[in-house]
Amino acid sequence: MSRVLIVDDNATNLTLFRHLLKKLVNVESVCFDNPVKAMEWCQENEPDLVLLDYMMPEMDGLEFITHFRVLDGHKDIPIVMVTADTENEVRHKALELGAHDFLNKPIDKTELLARVKNLLALRESQLALADRAEWLAIEIKHAIKDLKAREKEMVLRLSKAAEHRDPETGQHLLRMANYSKLIARELNLSEAEQELILEAAPMHDIGKVATPDAILLKQGKLTDEEFFVMKQHAQTGYSILCDSDSTLINTAAIMALSHHEKFDGSGYPNGLKGEEISLYGRIIAVADVFDALTSSRPYKKAWSLEDAAQFLKKQSSIHFDPKCVDAFFRVWDEALVIHASYQDKEEEIDVNQL
Repeated sequence: MSRVLIVDDNATNLTLFRHLLKKLVNVESVCFDNPVKAMEWCQENEPDLVLLDYMMPEMDGLEFITHFRVLDGHKDIPIVMVTADTENEVRHKALELGAHDFLNKPIDKTELLARVKNLLALRESQLALADRAEWLAIEIKHAIKDLKAREKEMVLRLSKAAEHRDPETGQHLLRMANYSKLIARELNLSEAEQELILEAAPMHDIGKVATPDAILLKQGKLTDEEFFVMKQHAQTGYSILCDSDSTLINTAAIMALSHHEKFDGSGYPNGLKGEEISLYGRIIAVADVFDALTSSRPYKKAWSLEDAAQFLKKQSSIHFDPKCVDAFFRVWDEALVIHASYQDKEEEIDVNQL
């Protein structure tokens, strides 16, 4: 049912309009002889078409259009103004304010019905287009959600691939990713960037899939030659992940390449120094080393939380960005909750925890 709002201070004209519009199927007339009352009604309702007289007390047709157009959802509703044939200046102003069409006094019945039918058809098309646009927006939102879910699944599978060859556990990946998010939050990164770091961090060591078992699983200190091979995992990880169309995967590539750089320039693979190192790399360096120190491995015992904390503080400005270290200790209590929540156990990584 289409609703036509009729605003005219002449009762005879209202009766005429209402009578004529009864000839149209599925059209309801809403009539007001007071434009102020009509405007109050419009604040709570949306007509499909407005038939509007120009000459009215309290508020003329031009004022009505001005107030009508600023109401939410009323910008494109068709308006037909009823004027005298000689009121060209009024017509020009009405067009500027948003009137769609005009009717001359005295009203021609056939012309009235034709204009109303055409403008209601226009309104129906507008609403259908708006519904289509809303449907497309919802579908796009669903598609983006599905795409992000597939990206997270790939993160999970790639991380698990590295995990199967590395003595580090899936819980390590969860802990260091969550530590990284805490640091990012304290550095005032946006929520979107915090989530990006959380989801990308587990892939930082993906390059270890190419490290020989004899080196990766060796229980003891590596020789210089073995350590040289081990260090290749940073560049290898970057090569695996770089040049993706995915922001998530490209972020993981940056992390893979930069997480072993040191703030004083003594790290690898590129010997970068200070802020030459990606902020992502500087963040996860703190998170990764802290968790590695406080985790037990076949070749070492876990450090105490206090000893690991002291190491981070001593290595601030040497190994680690001091801003990242300071940020980590500002959320120390939350970090301890993460440490306790993700204890090493024989479970798969739950991607929903990332």
